[in-house]
Amino acid sequence: MKIPIPALVVPVICLLLYLFVPGLRQRPWTALRIAGAIVAIAGYFLFITARTQLGRSFSVSPQAKELVTHGLYSRIRNPIYVSVDVMWLGLIVALSLYWLFLPFLVLLVVQVFRSGREARILREKFGQTYLDYRKQTWF
Repeated sequence: MKIPIPALVVPVICLLLYLFVPGLRQRPWTALRIAGAIVAIAGYFLFITARTQLGRSFSVSPQAKELVTHGLYSRIRNPIYVSVDVMWLGLIVALSLYWLFLPFLVLLVVQVFRSGREARILREKFGQTYLDYRKQTWF
């Protein structure tokens, strides 16, 4: 599995946060923080998997290149968004940076609007096939 270059940025940012946010390294690793780290790592691997499964259909701006319906996309229409949310929540808990809930809420709103725009574009291109796909999947 080839890891997309932008996905390598996430662990680097996490490491930098851990190393340079004052007092973060000194905080004890409680069961809650460990659980947050596990959730963040799971979200990261789901993100890598979803991005890889999307393949050449990935684009920054919404486009309808191909209707991807295999792998994670067979259950979730937007697994990249969901996995980023899972990862973000895990990081908030693992790093005890609870102020990050505020930008997380902004991210959720952006994702909802973006997914709606993407859905319209996919519906226009793939019609009933996309509508049937929507009935079988979540978000």
